[in-house]
Parts: sequence; C-alpha cells; structure tokens
Amino acid sequence: MSKFSHIYIEDEALGYPISTRILERFPNAKRVWIGDYKEVFGRLNQHFQIQKRSVKLILAVKKGGYLYRGSDFSQGFGYKNFYYNTLMLNCVYNCDYCYLQGMYPSANMVLFVNLEDFFEATRKAVAERKYKSEPLYLSVSYNTDLLAFESVVPYTAYWIEFADACDDLLIEVRTKSANYKAIKHLKATPRVILAWTLSPRKVAEVYEKGAPSLDRRLEAIREAMEDGWQVRLCFDPVLRIRNWNYVYTDFMEEVFRYLPVEKVYDVSLGVFRMNADYLRRIRKLRQDSDILFYPFEVRGDTVSYPLLHRKEMISSLLEKLTQYIPEERIAVWE
Repeated sequence: MSKFSHIYIEDEALGYPISTRILERFPNAKRVWIGDYKEVFGRLNQHFQIQKRSVKLILAVKKGGYLYRGSDFSQGFGYKNFYYNTLMLNCVYNCDYCYLQGMYPSANMVLFVNLEDFFEATRKAVAERKYKSEPLYLSVSYNTDLLAFESVVPYTAYWIEFADACDDLLIEVRTKSANYKAIKHLKATPRVILAWTLSPRKVAEVYEKGAPSLDRRLEAIREAMEDGWQVRLCFDPVLRIRNWNYVYTDFMEEVFRYLPVEKVYDVSLGVFRMNADYLRRIRKLRQDSDILFYPFEVRGDTVSYPLLHRKEMISSLLEKLTQYIPEERIAVWE
C-alpha cells in the first residue's frame, strides 16, 4: 500500500507509536478525527468491492477482546490451547474466495494501535492456559495478512520478538506475501511458524487479486527455510476448478521440486469452505467470480463442496502429498 487518500483516527489512538509512524509515513493523507472506528467501518450500505478500489485507513484502539478461542473454521493443528487475535481488520489482497468480504461491512482497513494491550493479554493467557503441558498456540495473522503490510507497520516483527521472549507460546504467521525480506534481519526462533498459503498459478492469477505470484512466494519460502525458520505449507483452500486434479497435482510436484522437502515443518490441506451467511452476502455484492456460484452443499452454517466431491479431492491430493511429506505431518480440513 503505497498511499492512502484518507486516514481516520480515533481520538484515543493519537500518540501511540504505531499511529505516529503511520501519520509520518503518509503526510499527504487527509486526516479525519473520529470517536470510534465503527462510525466509519460499521456504516450501513457500504459496498466492499467498490471500496477495494480506494481503501481508507482507520487507526483505532481495541477495547477488550484481545484474544479469541479458535473456531471450527480456523486451524488449530491439534493444539488444545488454540487462540487467534485481530491486530488488523481486512487485508491488502482481494481474493475471490475470501470470507472477509462477507464478514465485514467495509473494505477499509482498521489498524489497532495499542499493541502492548495485546501483549499483556497474551502473557495472561499463557499463564492461565488450561493445558499446561502444551504451549498457547496463537494465530496472529487471522483476519488479515500482516507480512503483506509489514512495510507500513512491522506487526510481524513485533510479534516474532515478543514470542521469542515468551515461554510456552507458539505463534503462527499466515501469509501469501513474498515480503520475507522485511523480517529477514530477525533470528529464526522455534516459537514461530511462518505459514505460506500456496495455490496453482492459474488460481493465483485469476482468483487471488493483488497477491504475489507462485514463483515469488516460493522464492520467499526457500529463503526463509535456508535461514532456519519453521515453515508450514498451506494448500488451502483447494478449489474445484476445471481439471482441478491435474492442475493441483502438477502444482504440488512443482512446489516440492523447488523446496527442500526435509525443511518443511508441516502441511495443511483443505477444500473451500465458508460460513453460509458470509457467502450469501458476497453473492449479493458480486457476480464476477465463477467459484462463488458453485452448487455448494450446506451443512449447518457452513457451505462447501458436496461430500463425494470433498472426499475425492482430499483423497487424491493427500495421496500426492504423502509422496513427499509423512501423513502424520499433514493436517486435513474438509
């Protein structure tokens, strides 16, 4: 994000180091003072995709809710003390399959600037975690892509440094970014997992608008591996596009030709799934993406491919993945 035309600033947010950094970074942005970020972010009748053409920035102070228990839609990888946080609302990318466009009323980006409150809540959660034999597992890039925004606010670096100094904490940073250079100066730590979402070229080019190419992501991953980081590969969501089996198996072969298999920490594999209400809202906003209008199956509050399709996709791709990675290091999400 090279520039923002407007920056909305909560009165309480002024004076925080992150706020100061951003206002210095974008001196020409029009500044609008507000009492609460929801005055702008929560307005009625906003259009997510129209706003994506000119995203505004909102600086806010988060008041409580610094950590949330992991949900059925999120991936805890077997950790019992699983939490996520929301340092930012929304993402610099605009992937067709992203649930955020159905979850939030606005495409504008909210940055919570009171970072120390998040740290303090995390320390408390670590100390009070229920299962003492396991670390607290925290996803810090859950409703956004922190690494993609690192040149504006180094949230990823802040959290890596925090995790490295905090016993019994393991954090995951999920990303599609190729911006590894922004954290390359940091020493790899076993308390951090860098998790890259990977998609075939055809999927990345058509459905992951604004995100780096597959080649650039793979280059970033290999460099991170060479520097000693624990790297998770996320083949998720798998989309049932035309010739999906050939597209995804060829793609996986390419990934493991380029990356050293022995340096892969673990892998996640999952098919497209979304909250049913979110998908209904998204379909009202846009008719330009074929993957959103597949005849999905509804299971409770979730939509996904019909059971036979899901099983076929998972079975085929799991068979391919286990040629490279032991099955016990592959987490599957149907």
